Amino acid sequence: MRISRFYTPLPLKVDDEVELDSQLSHYINNVLRLKQADPIVLFNGDGNEYCAEVLSISKKQVIAIVSSQLAMRSESPLHIHLAQGVSKGDRMDFALQKSVELGVTEITPVITERCAVKLSTERWQKKHEQWQKIIISACEQSGRNVLPTLNQAVALNKWLGQSTEQTKVMLTPGSTKYMSSLARPVQGFRLLIGPEGGLSDQEIYTCEQTGFESVNLGPRILRTETAALASISILQALFGDL
Repeated sequence: MRISRFYTPLPLKVDDEVELDSQLSHYINNVLRLKQADPIVLFNGDGNEYCAEVLSISKKQVIAIVSSQLAMRSESPLHIHLAQGVSKGDRMDFALQKSVELGVTEITPVITERCAVKLSTERWQKKHEQWQKIIISACEQSGRNVLPTLNQAVALNKWLGQSTEQTKVMLTPGSTKYMSSLARPVQGFRLLIGPEGGLSDQEIYTCEQTGFESVNLGPRILRTETAALASISILQALFGDL
């Protein structure tokens, strides 16, 4: 039987009783229908996972007791900071979910010229909370014990102005260079993926002027979410743990 894994922001220690939040408690009780003494696994982002069992359960509250701590190392040695052009609908959700499964360590949603999503500050914050939940769920499913950092959505020009020692790479259809020709990075990669419609010519020029190297994924034009997953998979296969 597969034991369910859950994220909690609470401190975890062997023999501690942990009161899980109401949303997680509702899921455990009403969706999974777990019972008292059922085993679960908890993690809080410290790199470990914690074996536990349900100590008590009610409609609105689940209390678990931690039985052991395991140092499970599932993080890739390759650090990838994904800057994903914000796209409409579930494309963005899909790209973030799968990039987490593939091992990215940091994500920044970037707003570009061709970004079709226009939101108020309050709605951007709600989007951020939604994306954070997707990241947590992807970690629970994939066995990761460290949450990737999710930055607030930011304009591309502002993101380009950030200081970094990482190797800068962006996807540009028509580029004569392929990912297989990239050298092993010292500090990992900053990977920029445009939204639907791609980056504008001016944005590509600006990125190149700030040190980004254009690479190509082949003769076919990929959707933005497909491009992100293909790029991360190639980088992990070349330099990571795939």
